[in-house]
Amino acid sequence: MDLFESLKNKIDGKDLTIVLPEGTEPRVLGAAVRLQKDNILKPILLGNKDDIAKVASDNSWNISDLQIIDPETYPEFDEMVDAFVERRKGKNTKEQALKMLKDNNYFGTMLVYMDKANGMVSGSVHSTGDTVRPALQIIKTAPGNSRISGSFILQKGDERYMFADCAININPDAQGLAEIAVQTARSAKLFDIDPKVAMLSFSTKGSAKSEVVDKVALATDFAHGLDADLPVDGELQFDAAFVPSVGAQKAPGSKVAGHANVFVFPDLQSGNIGYKIAQRFGGFEAIGPILQGLNKPISDLSRGCNEEDVYKTSILTAALAL
Repeated sequence: MDLFESLKNKIDGKDLTIVLPEGTEPRVLGAAVRLQKDNILKPILLGNKDDIAKVASDNSWNISDLQIIDPETYPEFDEMVDAFVERRKGKNTKEQALKMLKDNNYFGTMLVYMDKANGMVSGSVHSTGDTVRPALQIIKTAPGNSRISGSFILQKGDERYMFADCAININPDAQGLAEIAVQTARSAKLFDIDPKVAMLSFSTKGSAKSEVVDKVALATDFAHGLDADLPVDGELQFDAAFVPSVGAQKAPGSKVAGHANVFVFPDLQSGNIGYKIAQRFGGFEAIGPILQGLNKPISDLSRGCNEEDVYKTSILTAALAL
């Protein structure tokens, strides 16, 4: 089954709500109109109602059934401010909270924290930092996680893979890479991928010597310690991880080499470049980044996203809330 048909079936009838802070952005508003019409989930748009209505009118969209919240006139704003100050445990004053919660990303994140929405999707006009910062300050990492990471689903036809970390951790150490591997494997299962995790490098099983190679090999050992049942192997070059004949030659006996479907890159630079090569050269659809390791689902769009990306990321985020 197509990934999104599967996800739609999982969230159908669950009355899940996703807050979209960028309510006046046409790509976001268009996706919200589709989501509402398809009765898949309930979008909550943030912004000035008149401004949103103008964008809708310019595009001939009917928004009469959409829920719109204007942070400037929100009737429970004082309650939200108090909850934010309590959550920040003295790191922000009430005066600071009053200002910060006028920011739609902070406001939307608080709706998720206060269980008034099941998840949030932002980033079409905001940087990753603008989306991640409130999430880390308010939602925070889930138990057993010391960090968050960002993975992408890469799909084309019947092919479906996970790439990580492509969004958050610039140069994780071995323990960090191991945690990213386990987080991404868990995400893969949610998206109907039976994970076989390759820890990528420019070396396969000691074919090259370097501190960065040692880091990936050590991360593989740490990943085994975090989840003894997870099929994970490294260090592996991409061809050894992906091509059966090369895997058999370079890493004989490996349960992952030649059959990997979850690829963990050694640093953010290579991960970000890698997924964009697959997307632009390989013709794969790249969905994400999916923020992993948070207490509740927050998703970060690429600023180059289109309406379809917003639509699909919202469905994916709702599925993560189950």
